[in-house]
Amino acid sequence: MELFAVPDLPEIREGDDLAALIRGRVDLRPDDVVCVASTIVSKAEGRAFDLDDFPAGPRAREIAARLEEISGDEKDPRFAQAVLEESTEVIMEAPFLLTESRFGHVGVNAGIDRSNVPEHDLLLLPRRPSESAERIREGLPADRVLVTDTCGRPFRHGQRGVAVGWAGLAPARDWRGESDRDGRELGVTVENVADELAAAANLVAGEGDGGTPVVVVRDFEWGDHGESDAHFRDVDGDLIRQAVRGWEFDE
Repeated sequence: MELFAVPDLPEIREGDDLAALIRGRVDLRPDDVVCVASTIVSKAEGRAFDLDDFPAGPRAREIAARLEEISGDEKDPRFAQAVLEESTEVIMEAPFLLTESRFGHVGVNAGIDRSNVPEHDLLLLPRRPSESAERIREGLPADRVLVTDTCGRPFRHGQRGVAVGWAGLAPARDWRGESDRDGRELGVTVENVADELAAAANLVAGEGDGGTPVVVVRDFEWGDHGESDAHFRDVDGDLIRQAVRGWEFDE
């Protein structure tokens, strides 16, 4: 398997045709997986906003005041309001905002970015990243597209690449019913291929001002395995979420 960045992409503006920009800079094959950073998808879809677009309500002001008290750093209640409007559930309010986005992704601050947003204050995640992936895929000779982001994980330091949207492939391959090396049947293994490819792509894409937002994965083979649509964990089976819901931060 080979991974390489798509070179020389310009600063993305609202309305830009990402598929055309990618297509004009790399010769793609049908079985390539094109990993596109959510940052440029959001920019193309007009998801950049200013803080003044989110007048703070009472709950946002209360959240910002508590976070400011905990951290000692000034917190803008308009940012808290943006997080609330982008979320279907606030799982944890302190010592940081952990929320579920409107498309099912759980992360800090609803995945809202405050960097790499020229002329604006905030960059929100795409509204429906899998639909975004499908639109990009329709304009490419490649059959598979991932929309990626970076986020932290419980029990680990640092961030890693994850998939927030996908088109042309299932997010996971299902090993259940197959055998291990000793002939025992696998009963629970569902491998999140979308996240693994996104993490690999993030190694190539890099971070900061030297980052490249599109990476091509070439010669990835699915293999003779089943497919699974599982990606975001169902709320009823998410024991960690249930535990966090009942937890309160002790200052």
